[in-house]
Amino acid sequence: MKHINLVVILALIICSCTSKKASKEEWIQLFNGKNLDGWDIKFTGCPAGENYKNTFRVENGILVMSYDNYDSFTNQFGHLITKKEYSHYKLRAEYRIMGEQMRGAPTWGYRNNGVMVHCQSAESMALDQDFPVSIEVQLLGGIGDDNRTNLNVCTPGTLIDINGKTLYDHCYNSELKVQNGEDWRVIELEVEGDSIVKHISDGQVVLEYSHLRLDPQAPYYQKLLSTETGDRLKKGHIAVQAESHPSEFRKIEILDLSEGCN
Repeated sequence: MKHINLVVILALIICSCTSKKASKEEWIQLFNGKNLDGWDIKFTGCPAGENYKNTFRVENGILVMSYDNYDSFTNQFGHLITKKEYSHYKLRAEYRIMGEQMRGAPTWGYRNNGVMVHCQSAESMALDQDFPVSIEVQLLGGIGDDNRTNLNVCTPGTLIDINGKTLYDHCYNSELKVQNGEDWRVIELEVEGDSIVKHISDGQVVLEYSHLRLDPQAPYYQKLLSTETGDRLKKGHIAVQAESHPSEFRKIEILDLSEGCN
């Protein structure tokens, strides 16, 4: 009888958490459409907080990554990083990549931006660090008839498992073919701590991975180890990039699912 009661209690707890998450639809706008409040900035070679050449800005209610103040690009990789950390959530973003890439930029940066999850804070990044330790969800635009895919994953300073195997390559491609043009695109993510991340397009999961953790071979491994969770990436900041190609976001919103069950 005691065993049965315990099973019933556990089932009720699980049901309660599931119902709580399913019924909670309080989407929060991470970008307020007016300014960069709630975000920190970090550019390679600059101290945290310096918005190099006013790259990140708000114009007509849209978050813009602009290079109109640059003469050329010399690896000033920029990241706009939330001040707050998140663990379990859904994220939805509307973006487009447009115009011409900045002169002097790397070829891989062409029509390339990204959303980073479980990202380190701007303050914890080294002065000359190019990219924050994080899980990067690539946001790509098409190049004519190229066969690139979108919503790929890259792992700066991190490791993940795909189909039960550790990904040691820096990036892994989804099966979602990139779209040409400069139309607005909508992407969604589902993040469950260090357990599972799903990349979603038009309601379809196009990539899924698990077991998010720091890479022990990466240079910032020891610095970012947690006294509570070790190398497991159970939470972190959210970031968007400025990697040399003009980009815009008109919505970045989050549905926080961390309350109740972890």
